[in-house]
Amino acid sequence: MTTSTDERTAFAESVRAFARDRLAAGALERAHAPGYPWDVAELLARQGLLGLTVPESDGGQGATLLDAVTAIREIGLVCPKSADVVQAGNFGALRTFAEYAGDEQKARFLPGFLAGTTLLGLAMSEPEAGSAVTDLTTSAEPDGGGYVVNGTKIWSTHSVEANVFLVYLRFGPGVGGIGSVLVERGTPGLEIGKPSSYLSGEQWAPLYFENCHVPAANVLLGPGGFKKQISGFNVERLGNAARSLALGRLAFTIARDHVLQREQFGRPLADFQGVQWKFADMAVALDGAELLLERAAANADDGLPSAYETSVAKLAANQAGFQAADQAMQVMGAMGYSTETLVEYCFRRTRGWMIAGGSLEILRNRIAEDVLGRRFSQRAPK
Repeated sequence: MTTSTDERTAFAESVRAFARDRLAAGALERAHAPGYPWDVAELLARQGLLGLTVPESDGGQGATLLDAVTAIREIGLVCPKSADVVQAGNFGALRTFAEYAGDEQKARFLPGFLAGTTLLGLAMSEPEAGSAVTDLTTSAEPDGGGYVVNGTKIWSTHSVEANVFLVYLRFGPGVGGIGSVLVERGTPGLEIGKPSSYLSGEQWAPLYFENCHVPAANVLLGPGGFKKQISGFNVERLGNAARSLALGRLAFTIARDHVLQREQFGRPLADFQGVQWKFADMAVALDGAELLLERAAANADDGLPSAYETSVAKLAANQAGFQAADQAMQVMGAMGYSTETLVEYCFRRTRGWMIAGGSLEILRNRIAEDVLGRRFSQRAPK
Protein backbone atom coordinates (compact mmCIF):
# COMPACT_ATOMS: atom_id res chain seq x y z
CA MET A 1 0.00 0.00 0.00
CA THR A 2 2.73 2.47 0.99
CA THR A 3 6.25 2.21 -0.31
CA SER A 4 7.85 5.50 0.67
CA THR A 5 8.04 7.84 3.62
CA ASP A 6 5.92 10.41 1.78
CA GLU A 7 3.22 7.83 1.05
CA ARG A 8 3.20 6.66 4.64
CA THR A 9 2.92 10.25 5.88
CA ALA A 10 0.02 10.85 3.51
CA PHE A 11 -1.68 7.66 4.70
CA ALA A 12 -1.28 8.69 8.35
CA GLU A 13 -2.72 12.13 7.60
CA SER A 14 -5.71 10.65 5.80
CA VAL A 15 -6.48 8.29 8.70
CA ARG A 16 -6.05 11.16 11.16
CA ALA A 17 -8.46 13.35 9.23
CA PHE A 18 -11.00 10.53 9.02
CA ALA A 19 -10.73 9.90 12.76
CA ARG A 20 -11.24 13.56 13.60
CA ASP A 21 -14.19 13.89 11.22
CA ARG A 22 -16.00 10.66 12.03
CA LEU A 23 -14.81 9.37 15.42
CA ALA A 24 -13.83 12.32 17.62
CA ALA A 25 -17.44 13.15 18.45
CA GLY A 26 -18.60 10.63 21.02
CA ALA A 27 -15.13 9.27 21.79
CA LEU A 28 -15.60 9.71 25.54
CA GLU A 29 -19.05 8.15 25.57
CA ARG A 30 -17.84 5.32 23.35
CA ALA A 31 -14.99 4.56 25.74
CA HIS A 32 -17.38 3.98 28.61
CA ALA A 33 -20.05 2.14 26.63
CA PRO A 34 -20.14 -1.63 27.16
CA GLY A 35 -19.82 -4.04 24.29
CA TYR A 36 -18.23 -4.04 20.87
CA PRO A 37 -18.94 -0.96 18.70
CA TRP A 38 -20.36 -2.69 15.63
CA ASP A 39 -21.26 0.63 14.01
CA VAL A 40 -17.62 1.70 14.18
CA ALA A 41 -16.51 -1.64 12.75
CA GLU A 42 -18.67 -1.18 9.66
CA LEU A 43 -17.54 2.44 9.33
CA LEU A 44 -13.87 1.43 9.48
CA ALA A 45 -14.52 -1.34 6.98
CA ARG A 46 -16.02 1.11 4.48
CA GLN A 47 -12.92 3.27 4.95
CA GLY A 48 -10.69 0.29 4.10
CA LEU A 49 -9.13 0.09 7.57
CA LEU A 50 -9.99 -3.55 8.27
CA GLY A 51 -7.90 -6.27 6.64
CA LEU A 52 -5.12 -3.84 5.81
CA THR A 53 -2.47 -6.57 5.63
CA VAL A 54 -4.75 -9.15 4.01
CA PRO A 55 -3.80 -9.66 0.34
CA GLU A 56 -6.01 -7.93 -2.20
CA SER A 57 -6.73 -11.32 -3.75
CA ASP A 58 -8.47 -12.26 -0.49
CA GLY A 59 -10.45 -9.04 -0.25
CA GLY A 60 -8.00 -7.05 1.87
CA GLN A 61 -5.91 -3.95 1.18
CA GLY A 62 -2.53 -5.61 0.56
CA ALA A 63 -0.83 -3.13 2.89
CA THR A 64 2.16 -3.61 5.17
CA LEU A 65 2.20 -4.34 8.87
CA LEU A 66 3.67 -0.87 9.39
CA ASP A 67 0.60 0.59 7.66
CA ALA A 68 -1.63 -1.28 10.11
CA VAL A 69 0.42 0.01 13.06
CA THR A 70 0.06 3.53 11.66
CA ALA A 71 -3.70 3.11 11.38
CA ILE A 72 -4.17 1.88 14.93
CA ARG A 73 -2.02 4.73 16.23
CA GLU A 74 -3.92 7.46 14.41
CA ILE A 75 -7.33 6.06 15.36
CA GLY A 76 -6.29 5.52 18.99
CA LEU A 77 -5.06 9.10 19.33
CA VAL A 78 -8.61 10.28 18.63
CA CYS A 79 -10.92 7.50 19.82
CA PRO A 80 -9.36 4.79 22.02
CA LYS A 81 -12.34 2.43 21.80
CA SER A 82 -12.24 2.52 18.01
CA ALA A 83 -8.60 1.43 18.10
CA ASP A 84 -9.86 -1.87 19.53
CA VAL A 85 -11.77 -2.40 16.30
CA VAL A 86 -8.65 -1.74 14.22
CA GLN A 87 -6.89 -4.31 16.41
CA ALA A 88 -9.63 -6.88 15.83
CA GLY A 89 -9.67 -6.27 12.08
CA ASN A 90 -5.91 -6.36 11.47
CA PHE A 91 -3.99 -8.01 14.30
CA GLY A 92 -4.44 -10.96 16.64
CA ALA A 93 -6.68 -13.82 15.62
CA LEU A 94 -7.63 -12.20 12.31
CA ARG A 95 -3.99 -12.01 11.19
CA THR A 96 -3.34 -15.64 12.15
CA PHE A 97 -6.47 -16.68 10.28
CA ALA A 98 -5.53 -14.71 7.17
CA GLU A 99 -2.05 -16.20 7.17
CA TYR A 100 -2.97 -19.87 7.53
CA ALA A 101 -6.61 -20.38 6.50
CA GLY A 102 -7.39 -22.43 3.43
CA ASP A 103 -9.25 -21.02 0.45
CA GLU A 104 -12.57 -22.51 1.53
CA GLN A 105 -12.21 -21.12 5.05
CA LYS A 106 -11.34 -17.68 3.70
CA ALA A 107 -14.34 -17.74 1.39
CA ARG A 108 -16.63 -18.61 4.31
CA PHE A 109 -15.36 -16.22 6.94
CA LEU A 110 -13.21 -13.39 5.56
CA PRO A 111 -15.96 -11.35 3.87
CA GLY A 112 -17.80 -10.89 7.17
CA PHE A 113 -14.61 -10.16 9.13
CA LEU A 114 -13.47 -7.55 6.61
CA ALA A 115 -16.93 -5.94 6.40
CA GLY A 116 -17.04 -5.50 10.19
CA THR A 117 -20.25 -7.53 10.42
CA THR A 118 -18.72 -10.60 12.08
CA LEU A 119 -16.00 -10.83 14.70
CA LEU A 120 -13.28 -13.40 15.36
CA GLY A 121 -12.36 -14.10 18.99
CA LEU A 122 -9.20 -15.78 20.27
CA ALA A 123 -9.58 -18.61 22.81
CA MET A 124 -6.15 -19.51 24.13
CA SER A 125 -5.83 -19.21 27.93
CA GLU A 126 -7.20 -21.82 30.33
CA PRO A 127 -7.64 -21.97 34.12
CA GLU A 128 -4.26 -23.75 34.45
CA ALA A 129 -2.59 -22.48 31.25
CA GLY A 130 -2.06 -18.73 31.07
CA SER A 131 1.52 -17.70 30.36
CA ALA A 132 2.34 -21.43 30.28
CA VAL A 133 0.16 -21.79 27.21
CA THR A 134 1.71 -25.13 26.16
CA ASP A 135 0.09 -26.64 29.28
CA LEU A 136 -3.35 -26.29 27.72
CA THR A 137 -5.62 -29.32 28.05
CA THR A 138 -8.58 -28.50 25.80
CA SER A 139 -8.64 -31.48 23.47
CA ALA A 140 -9.82 -32.47 20.01
CA GLU A 141 -10.52 -36.16 19.54
CA PRO A 142 -11.22 -37.61 16.06
CA ASP A 143 -14.88 -38.34 15.46
CA GLY A 144 -15.97 -39.42 12.02
CA GLY A 145 -15.58 -36.48 9.69
CA GLY A 146 -14.32 -34.11 12.35
CA TYR A 147 -13.37 -33.73 15.99
CA VAL A 148 -15.02 -33.62 19.40
CA VAL A 149 -13.73 -30.74 21.52
CA ASN A 150 -13.73 -30.75 25.31
CA GLY A 151 -12.25 -28.20 27.70
CA THR A 152 -12.52 -24.71 29.14
CA LYS A 153 -11.18 -21.37 27.95
CA ILE A 154 -10.95 -18.13 29.95
CA TRP A 155 -10.00 -14.52 29.17
CA SER A 156 -10.86 -15.09 25.53
CA THR A 157 -10.74 -11.96 23.41
CA HIS A 158 -14.21 -10.70 22.40
CA SER A 159 -15.75 -13.75 24.07
CA VAL A 160 -18.97 -11.87 24.82
CA GLU A 161 -19.56 -10.67 21.24
CA ALA A 162 -17.56 -12.85 18.82
CA ASN A 163 -19.35 -14.85 16.13
CA VAL A 164 -16.42 -17.23 15.58
CA PHE A 165 -13.65 -18.38 17.91
CA LEU A 166 -10.12 -19.41 17.00
CA VAL A 167 -9.51 -22.07 19.64
CA TYR A 168 -6.05 -23.32 20.59
CA LEU A 169 -6.29 -26.97 21.59
CA ARG A 170 -4.52 -30.28 21.78
CA PHE A 171 -4.81 -32.98 19.11
CA GLY A 172 -2.16 -35.06 20.85
CA PRO A 173 0.60 -34.96 23.49
CA GLY A 174 3.42 -32.45 23.71
CA VAL A 175 3.95 -29.16 21.92
CA GLY A 176 3.73 -31.04 18.63
CA GLY A 177 0.16 -32.01 19.39
CA ILE A 178 -1.09 -28.41 19.62
CA GLY A 179 -3.12 -26.82 16.84
CA SER A 180 -6.29 -24.79 16.41
CA VAL A 181 -9.87 -24.99 15.17
CA LEU A 182 -12.61 -22.52 14.29
CA VAL A 183 -15.77 -22.83 16.37
CA GLU A 184 -18.82 -20.81 15.44
CA ARG A 185 -21.05 -19.29 18.09
CA GLY A 186 -24.12 -21.43 18.56
CA THR A 187 -22.35 -24.70 17.81
CA PRO A 188 -23.90 -27.45 19.96
CA GLY A 189 -21.60 -28.28 22.85
CA LEU A 190 -20.23 -24.73 23.14
CA GLU A 191 -21.55 -22.85 26.17
CA ILE A 192 -20.62 -19.23 26.80
CA GLY A 193 -20.56 -18.56 30.52
CA LYS A 194 -21.44 -15.53 32.60
CA PRO A 195 -19.27 -12.50 31.73
CA SER A 196 -16.91 -11.02 34.31
CA SER A 197 -15.98 -7.32 34.35
CA TYR A 198 -12.40 -6.06 34.48
CA LEU A 199 -10.60 -2.83 35.34
CA SER A 200 -10.43 -1.87 31.66
CA GLY A 201 -14.22 -1.84 31.46
CA GLU A 202 -14.16 -4.92 29.24
CA GLN A 203 -16.09 -8.09 29.87
CA TRP A 204 -14.82 -11.61 29.15
CA ALA A 205 -16.82 -14.79 29.42
CA PRO A 206 -15.53 -18.33 29.93
CA LEU A 207 -16.06 -20.78 27.08
CA TYR A 208 -17.08 -24.33 27.94
CA PHE A 209 -16.70 -27.08 25.36
CA GLU A 210 -18.54 -30.30 26.14
CA ASN A 211 -18.52 -32.87 23.36
CA CYS A 212 -18.57 -30.00 20.88
CA HIS A 213 -18.37 -31.41 17.36
CA VAL A 214 -16.16 -29.45 14.96
CA PRO A 215 -16.01 -30.50 11.29
CA ALA A 216 -12.63 -31.20 9.72
CA ALA A 217 -13.20 -28.18 7.47
CA ASN A 218 -12.90 -25.97 10.58
CA VAL A 219 -9.37 -27.08 11.48
CA LEU A 220 -7.12 -24.06 10.94
CA LEU A 221 -3.82 -25.65 11.97
CA GLY A 222 -3.57 -29.31 12.83
CA PRO A 223 -0.97 -31.05 15.01
CA GLY A 224 2.37 -29.24 14.82
CA GLY A 225 0.75 -25.87 14.30
CA PHE A 226 1.80 -24.28 17.58
CA LYS A 227 4.86 -22.42 16.26
CA LYS A 228 2.87 -20.99 13.37
CA GLN A 229 0.17 -19.86 15.77
CA ILE A 230 2.68 -18.10 17.99
CA SER A 231 4.24 -16.42 14.94
CA GLY A 232 0.82 -15.05 14.14
CA PHE A 233 0.35 -14.08 17.77
CA ASN A 234 3.42 -11.83 17.52
CA VAL A 235 1.32 -9.60 15.28
CA GLU A 236 -1.26 -9.34 18.07
CA ARG A 237 1.50 -8.16 20.36
CA LEU A 238 2.37 -5.35 17.96
CA GLY A 239 -1.26 -4.27 17.92
CA ASN A 240 -1.23 -4.33 21.71
CA ALA A 241 1.95 -2.21 21.70
CA ALA A 242 0.51 0.24 19.19
CA ARG A 243 -2.61 0.80 21.28
CA SER A 244 -0.49 1.26 24.41
CA LEU A 245 1.48 4.01 22.70
CA ALA A 246 -1.58 5.64 21.16
CA LEU A 247 -3.41 5.85 24.48
CA GLY A 248 -0.26 6.97 26.26
CA ARG A 249 0.18 9.77 23.73
CA LEU A 250 -3.48 10.72 24.00
CA ALA A 251 -3.20 11.04 27.78
CA PHE A 252 0.09 12.95 27.33
CA THR A 253 -1.58 15.42 24.94
CA ILE A 254 -4.62 15.99 27.13
CA ALA A 255 -2.38 16.59 30.16
CA ARG A 256 -0.04 18.88 28.20
CA ASP A 257 -2.95 21.09 27.15
CA HIS A 258 -4.20 21.07 30.74
CA VAL A 259 -0.94 22.24 32.34
CA LEU A 260 -0.54 25.01 29.78
CA GLN A 261 -3.95 26.43 30.75
CA ARG A 262 -4.47 25.50 34.39
CA GLU A 263 -3.08 28.03 36.89
CA GLN A 264 -2.11 27.50 40.52
CA PHE A 265 -0.28 29.91 42.83
CA GLY A 266 -0.67 32.58 40.19
CA ARG A 267 1.03 30.84 37.27
CA PRO A 268 0.44 27.98 34.81
CA LEU A 269 1.25 24.48 36.01
CA ALA A 270 3.66 24.21 33.08
CA ASP A 271 5.91 26.77 34.79
CA PHE A 272 6.78 24.32 37.57
CA GLN A 273 9.98 22.39 36.91
CA GLY A 274 8.65 19.22 38.52
CA VAL A 275 5.85 19.17 35.95
CA GLN A 276 8.25 19.91 33.10
CA TRP A 277 10.44 16.96 33.99
CA LYS A 278 7.46 14.61 33.97
CA PHE A 279 6.68 15.58 30.40
CA ALA A 280 10.33 15.27 29.37
CA ASP A 281 10.48 11.72 30.74
CA MET A 282 7.18 10.81 29.09
CA ALA A 283 8.32 12.17 25.73
CA VAL A 284 11.58 10.23 25.80
CA ALA A 285 9.86 6.96 26.71
CA LEU A 286 7.09 7.36 24.13
CA ASP A 287 9.43 8.35 21.31
CA GLY A 288 11.86 5.53 22.05
CA ALA A 289 9.12 2.92 22.21
CA GLU A 290 7.60 4.15 18.95
CA LEU A 291 10.90 3.67 17.13
CA LEU A 292 11.17 0.11 18.49
CA LEU A 293 7.62 -0.62 17.40
CA GLU A 294 8.27 0.71 13.91
CA ARG A 295 11.43 -1.39 13.69
CA ALA A 296 9.54 -4.57 14.54
CA ALA A 297 6.78 -3.79 12.05
CA ALA A 298 9.11 -2.70 9.25
CA ASN A 299 11.36 -5.76 9.62
CA ALA A 300 8.49 -8.25 9.54
CA ASP A 301 9.51 -11.19 7.38
CA ASP A 302 6.69 -12.14 4.98
CA GLY A 303 4.28 -10.19 7.14
CA LEU A 304 5.23 -11.74 10.50
CA PRO A 305 7.59 -9.93 12.90
CA SER A 306 10.43 -11.56 14.80
CA ALA A 307 9.79 -12.74 18.33
CA TYR A 308 12.74 -10.76 19.69
CA GLU A 309 11.88 -7.43 18.09
CA THR A 310 8.22 -7.90 18.95
CA SER A 311 9.05 -8.59 22.61
CA VAL A 312 11.32 -5.56 22.83
CA ALA A 313 8.70 -3.32 21.23
CA LYS A 314 5.82 -4.54 23.37
CA LEU A 315 7.81 -4.26 26.60
CA ALA A 316 8.90 -0.70 25.79
CA ALA A 317 5.48 0.39 24.53
CA ASN A 318 3.55 -1.12 27.44
CA GLN A 319 5.77 0.64 29.97
CA ALA A 320 5.88 3.96 28.10
CA GLY A 321 2.12 4.02 27.49
CA PHE A 322 1.25 3.28 31.10
CA GLN A 323 3.88 5.70 32.44
CA ALA A 324 2.42 8.47 30.28
CA ALA A 325 -1.16 7.75 31.35
CA ASP A 326 -0.13 7.48 35.00
CA GLN A 327 1.83 10.75 35.00
CA ALA A 328 -0.83 12.52 32.96
CA MET A 329 -3.34 11.62 35.64
CA GLN A 330 -0.98 12.87 38.34
CA VAL A 331 -0.36 16.29 36.82
CA MET A 332 -4.09 16.75 36.13
CA GLY A 333 -5.07 15.82 39.67
CA ALA A 334 -8.75 15.22 40.27
CA MET A 335 -9.64 16.13 36.67
CA GLY A 336 -7.40 13.36 35.36
CA TYR A 337 -8.96 10.92 37.82
CA SER A 338 -12.44 11.85 36.65
CA THR A 339 -14.41 9.99 33.99
CA GLU A 340 -15.03 13.39 32.39
CA THR A 341 -11.74 13.03 30.50
CA LEU A 342 -10.19 10.09 28.66
CA VAL A 343 -7.08 10.09 30.84
CA GLU A 344 -8.39 7.68 33.48
CA TYR A 345 -9.64 5.39 30.70
CA CYS A 346 -6.18 5.41 29.10
CA PHE A 347 -4.69 4.61 32.51
CA ARG A 348 -6.94 1.58 32.96
CA ARG A 349 -6.45 0.24 29.45
CA THR A 350 -2.66 0.62 29.32
CA ARG A 351 -2.37 -1.13 32.68
CA GLY A 352 -4.11 -4.19 31.32
CA TRP A 353 -1.87 -4.48 28.27
CA MET A 354 1.12 -5.05 30.54
CA ILE A 355 -0.57 -8.38 31.34
CA ALA A 356 -2.46 -9.29 28.17
CA GLY A 357 -0.75 -10.69 25.09
CA GLY A 358 2.39 -11.64 26.99
CA SER A 359 3.16 -10.21 30.42
CA LEU A 360 6.18 -7.97 30.94
CA GLU A 361 7.89 -10.81 32.77
CA ILE A 362 7.37 -13.28 29.91
CA LEU A 363 8.66 -10.67 27.46
CA ARG A 364 11.79 -10.16 29.54
CA ASN A 365 12.37 -13.91 29.57
CA ARG A 366 12.08 -14.02 25.78
CA ILE A 367 14.42 -11.06 25.29
CA ALA A 368 17.03 -12.56 27.65
CA GLU A 369 17.01 -15.83 25.68
CA ASP A 370 17.90 -13.98 22.51
CA VAL A 371 20.51 -11.79 24.16
CA LEU A 372 22.24 -14.70 25.90
CA GLY A 373 21.77 -17.18 23.07
CA ARG A 374 20.07 -19.96 25.02
CA ARG A 375 16.67 -21.05 26.29
CA PHE A 376 15.79 -20.88 29.97
CA SER A 377 13.04 -23.29 30.92
CA GLN A 378 10.60 -21.90 33.45
CA ARG A 379 9.28 -25.32 34.35
CA ALA A 380 9.95 -26.97 37.68
CA PRO A 381 12.51 -29.79 37.34
CA LYS A 382 11.02 -33.26 37.33
